[in-house]
Amino acid sequence: MHCPPDSKHLYELFQFLLGLSVQKAAIKKMDMQASREFLAELKVLTHVHHLNLVRLIGYCVEGSLCLVYEYIENGNLSEHLRESGRDPLPWSTRVQIALDSARGLEYIHEHTVPVYIHRDIKSANILIDINFHGKVADFGLTKLTEVGSTSLPTRLVGTFGYMPPEYAQYGDVSPKVDVYAFGVVLYELISAKEAIVRTSGSMADSTGLVALFEEVLSQPDPTVDLRKLVDPRLVDNYPLDSVRKMAQLARACTLENAQLRPSMRSVVVALMTLSSSTEDWDIGSFYENQALVNLMSGR
Repeated sequence: MHCPPDSKHLYELFQFLLGLSVQKAAIKKMDMQASREFLAELKVLTHVHHLNLVRLIGYCVEGSLCLVYEYIENGNLSEHLRESGRDPLPWSTRVQIALDSARGLEYIHEHTVPVYIHRDIKSANILIDINFHGKVADFGLTKLTEVGSTSLPTRLVGTFGYMPPEYAQYGDVSPKVDVYAFGVVLYELISAKEAIVRTSGSMADSTGLVALFEEVLSQPDPTVDLRKLVDPRLVDNYPLDSVRKMAQLARACTLENAQLRPSMRSVVVALMTLSSSTEDWDIGSFYENQALVNLMSGR
């Protein structure tokens, strides 16, 4: 399709062609050198459709590369967690956003042929709609894998702090790359801290959020120190048991051994149960691996 590169004209043209009612749209404009990322994102979003994935409306390839998306009213999760001008997200909303995002990932991991791997899951790539539901966005780095493939060497892309060891060191990619990054996002939802936490003003004095939580969760009784990691803007307006269980899930997602990490399907089941009831969170009902059951049960 040929269309003018001007964003306003592009928006009006798509309104006419698609017969849409008047609404806002988000336009992502790239230079012509970004054709690989553009094509990757276009390929994914024209084949996958899910409530918790950002919807593509159209595209333009004349003069510049443009992707036209549905407009998501409330920005991204990173902004809500860390921008001082925003109200803190209630704990129940954080659990819901986690569940929404997990459902989007589970869809591309388990219900598409072939399987898609996002490779850049982070809080900045989870958008929040007007009803405070989460949608996974930014598929420009998505890697297409063959059905049944467990690991595929590839060039290193993504964001530092969200990369699992096997990917950062060897470039091995599988759906468990997204699982690890999602675990980091869960830790962000709990703490509102960035994936890399500066312990002083210098970048040299920093630690990963995974290591920070691991130090606490490995204690015989992590309750006191876990409270210290919870987003202070929540004050005491959260159930500690629910926070602990989300932290246990995040710990399972960020295990060093990729094979021991849960699938996104298991993560969705866990978060569904956590969302509906924190008292009856039966980990053993959806895990076959006893070591993971013990880990997430705190044994």
